[in-house]
Amino acid sequence: MLKSDAKPSASRPGGTASTVPAWRWLFPLAALHAALLVPLSLLSLYHLQEVPLLASPAAHGRELLFGFALAVIAGYLLGPLPPRRLQALIGLWLLARLGGLVWPGALPVILADAGFVLFVAWHLVPRFIAAKKWRNRVLSPLLGLLCLLALVTLVWRHLGAMPTTALVMHQGVLWLVLLMVFMGGRVLAPAVNGHLMANRRQVGAGVQPRLEAALIVLLGVTPLLMLWPPLRPLAAGLVLAAGLLVLWRLWRWRPWACRGRPDLLGLMVGYAWLGVGLLLLARAWWQQPHASATLHAFTIGALGTLASGIMLRQAILRAKARPEAEALLLPLALLFSLAALLRLLALDAGQHWLALLWSSAALWSLAWGLAAWRLLHWCRRTVRRSNARARADSEGRRGQAEEEVLRQG
Repeated sequence: MLKSDAKPSASRPGGTASTVPAWRWLFPLAALHAALLVPLSLLSLYHLQEVPLLASPAAHGRELLFGFALAVIAGYLLGPLPPRRLQALIGLWLLARLGGLVWPGALPVILADAGFVLFVAWHLVPRFIAAKKWRNRVLSPLLGLLCLLALVTLVWRHLGAMPTTALVMHQGVLWLVLLMVFMGGRVLAPAVNGHLMANRRQVGAGVQPRLEAALIVLLGVTPLLMLWPPLRPLAAGLVLAAGLLVLWRLWRWRPWACRGRPDLLGLMVGYAWLGVGLLLLARAWWQQPHASATLHAFTIGALGTLASGIMLRQAILRAKARPEAEALLLPLALLFSLAALLRLLALDAGQHWLALLWSSAALWSLAWGLAAWRLLHWCRRTVRRSNARARADSEGRRGQAEEEVLRQG
């Protein structure tokens, strides 16, 4: 089973936490970064307010995949870290993001970004090698491949040869889709099962290991096949099959039985975007060599909805609250869905294409701004709860010490 939730941190005498959950910093920062990223990209690409880090579609895609998405993955999987190590991680990420806005080709900025990627790879890639099931071990090469692509694109940027072609970004998105299919299923399956058992005394479909294995094989082979044009029709067929399996898997989770759980419905909307995106991608590969516009079904609809839902759900659970009580979870899924729909329609919108792009960007930024606000709220509640527990533990130890002194006296 995929271990994602950080365990409560240990405490030193006096109540000082020896470790800090990585998500507590990375989740709000990633949400704020996402809220600013797309509007800055549109300004840079279409309105002559050039931001060097986002000066081309490939550069924009790189920042979305390896600046934002990799930070979300790190926050979800890293768990608690010693404060100095976490400060180094956050410092590297911030230097790479903020420094890149002004001087993306500067060697310190490149090294900071590479340091962040290597930190994530060093801590995460070996973690799943020892897993008992091969489906869990797949995470190690998958995370390693994403980190490798991040480093390759950094070398290109340093050499001033960042490719304008979307091929490398397509590879990154396709591997990220496999990761979202896997991790999204591992979050949804136990959550839906728990809801059905608690409310209906029914056992849900669970992880559906055979479907998961089929999806891993299909989505693991597809990025390799699409590299050679003669095999692209075969890749399109495999993507079509994967999309149908994703939607069938979602159907077996019985969304209609989760009407009272907006947190689960929001995640299901994001998972549905994975299936829809794969079907759209299959059609696009039959019609054209590259399908850049279609990929936004994944990067806006699926990534936005799943990432925001999982981030907020984890923050709420760590605060010992109930995710279904968070009123913004389902509206966030709808905002991301509308943003994705507008972005997909922009390609064929004629003279109104730029207006649709800005409308999509505004919805994306609004959703991530709201997500950042709620993440900060739940992070503060988690910190207050941790501090209160540390004070209670300290007072309990002091009381025990006083009782021991009295007994000895």
